[in-house]
Order: sequence, then C-alpha cells, then structure tokens
Amino acid sequence: MAENMRRSTRSVLVGAGLAVLVATGGCGDGGKPGPTTPARLDPGPTCVKAEDGGACLPLADPARRVDLTRPSFGTPTAVTNPLLPISTLTQVVQLGSVEGAPFRAEVTLLPGTKSIEWNGQRVDTVVSQYVAFHDGRIAEVAIDWYAQADDGAVWYFGEDVFNFEDGVVADTLGTWVAGKDGPPGMIMPGTPRTGDVYRPENVPGVVFEEVTVKATGQRVTGPSGPLAGAIVGTELHMDGLREDKTFAPGYGEFTTGSGADVESVAVAVPTDALSGPVPAALTTLSQAAADPAMARSAWAAYRATGVPPLLREQMDRAVDALGKAEDADEREQAALATAHAALDLRLRYEPATAVDRERFTLWVRQLELDRGEPGDVAGDVATLHRIWDRYRHTADAATQTRVYAALTAAEAGDLSPILELSGAK
Repeated sequence: MAENMRRSTRSVLVGAGLAVLVATGGCGDGGKPGPTTPARLDPGPTCVKAEDGGACLPLADPARRVDLTRPSFGTPTAVTNPLLPISTLTQVVQLGSVEGAPFRAEVTLLPGTKSIEWNGQRVDTVVSQYVAFHDGRIAEVAIDWYAQADDGAVWYFGEDVFNFEDGVVADTLGTWVAGKDGPPGMIMPGTPRTGDVYRPENVPGVVFEEVTVKATGQRVTGPSGPLAGAIVGTELHMDGLREDKTFAPGYGEFTTGSGADVESVAVAVPTDALSGPVPAALTTLSQAAADPAMARSAWAAYRATGVPPLLREQMDRAVDALGKAEDADEREQAALATAHAALDLRLRYEPATAVDRERFTLWVRQLELDRGEPGDVAGDVATLHRIWDRYRHTADAATQTRVYAALTAAEAGDLSPILELSGAK
C-alpha cells in the first residue's frame, strides 16, 4: 500500500530477494571536466529487472537521456524551475482517491537546508516534507532533498521515507541518499523537450524510475483557472507499468495516477494566494463547523465567490456529511472535516504556518475523539509531530519546550499534556 500512497517519483522494491542486474560502474569517472567536453555521468544499469525478478524492464534508448552531463551547482537551493519550483512553493495540498478511499497529501517547504556529499563536493539542498493520508489516516511521510543545477535542471538527492500501518512506522522502504546509496537523479530538466529521457531515481534494488517526456506546451485547468506550459511525462516503474504525470508552471507535480487512482493539486501557495483578509463568510464557516445550518449558509455565501474545484468538492462533501450526522461522534468527526476543509480555503489568504497552527489544534481534537483506539491515537500523534515540524521555528523557546514534552509524553501513552494544548500558538 505504501507504494500507492507515494507520489510516483519513486517505486520501491519490497523484498530483499528481488533480483536486479546492475552494470558495473560508479557515479562518474571522478575527473574534472575538460574545457570543451562536459564530464559525463555513468548511465547506470543496462538491465533493471522487474520487481518480480523476470525480464529486464523496457528501458529507453540511452541516447535520449538528458541526465548524463555532470551538473554543477552554483546556487543549488534556488530551486526556481517553473515546472518544479520547490524553493518558492510554501505549501501544496493534493487531493484524490487511492484504492477507492480518499487520498490527501500535504507538501510543505521546511526551513533550513541539508548538505549532502556527492562526487567529492558538498551540495546544499532544499528540504521538503511530504505527508500522505489514506482514508483520513497518516500513511506515509517523506523528507525530500532537491537542488537546482546551473542549467536550470532540478536534481533529486534522496529522501527519508516512513511508511505507516495502524498509526506506527512499519518500514522505511524507499529511503536513499545521494552519494551514499547511488547518484542523485534529474527530476526535471531545465528545458524539457518531447522525447527527453531521465531518471529521477536510479538506485536499482532500492528505488528506480525512468521518465520520458510525452508532451510539452500543454494547457491544463489549475485551481485558479487555465494555464499553459505544462508537460506530461510517462514514468516507467519497477513493476513494468507506465503512468503519466503532469507538471504545471507554478505548481510542479500537478496530476499523477491512472484509472480511479488519481491525485491532483487542489491548492498551492503562493501560486493560488489571494490578497486581502479572510472573507467574512469563510471565517464564519471555520467557526460554525459544528452548526450544520450555519455552516451550510456560510458555505453557500463563500462558494458563490468562486472556489478551486477540488476544494469545492471537498467542502460540499464535508457540509453534506455534517448535515447527515446522527450521533455526537459523527457530528464531531464531520465538524472536524468541515473545519479542515475551511483551512484549505484559508490557505489562500493566510501564511501556511498560521494554517498549520490551526491544523495542529484540529488534530488535538481528533486525538481526543480517537481515545480508546490505539492505532488511530498513534497516527494522530505522528500527524501532530509532522505538523509541528512545519511551524515550530515560529514559536518561542518556552512553547517549543512545552510542545516537545507533550508530544514525547503522548508517544509514551500519556495524552494529558497534549490534550491540554490549544494549538501551541
């Protein structure tokens, strides 16, 4: 399941006995580039077997690879490639469906950088947090590292992966670090062209993915309306299947999946940010989540102003469920869903750190509702940890100490300190 949770920039081998045939060779020749001929990277395996250990995957012609020139990194943390602007995207919310259940992912730029040693140099990388929820519960967390080369291409330097089952970390399959486990992978060319081939991940036995650019200059409908300049890439995964993914200017990864399992950007900031204060109707909606009639009225007023399509659908479902709730627990769960949906809308007007503070409060309420369900409680605490990681740098020292102590106690089974918190603002 974890593989389906993750955005398809990786494919994981889940068994140590899976066979992978790898051509010999390192991450490069180790020499300095000449004055006219750029140094070349090792292309990697000539044969990568499917995860079932069968035939070699149908890899693209190496001559079409655009990720074989050794990159140079003058200002690596300025990741501003329009099709993957990691360092300028504060937060992205993706919504969709996986295995017939609701899917949600929150991708957040974290403060600070991570220095990674590769090919005899240290490269500073931008740090991004990915948190996926399946059917309302935490399913995966990944800390991703990116750097932009001087030619505008974005390189993927690895990730720390935590796959969850019943609220606890079940495994860390998919974790890798460039330099230690293999080379970094190009995840977006500086100027992608139809037919280009590159490998965002190229560590067979751990992670592998090969992308072929299928189309450029595409028009898509974004949360705030139509936009041009998107590209579509076809990804080859370790199971031998292919999947299309769309990247759009200002958003990065825009849509991924196939069939009924599709995830799309619902809102991204600052791309979809709006000026001015939070509208009165939206403020009322946030405050009236427990009152079905008031919530319905406030939503009708705000909905009429124009709302990103996926956020509109999400709030429609939440308000409908709020009106149909039959008992106290159902009403509280529906109220929390409505309040979460309202925060996604408020993200267009408020800083992501402010929205995350409110999300923290809602997950404390969820924790209280889930008492008596060990798996749900463990998952709630894990979720609180990840949200806190996003905005703790905005809190004073006393608050940081208090929240850390409360989270530590919750992990040990004492929920009292965390339940006493009111958002740790």
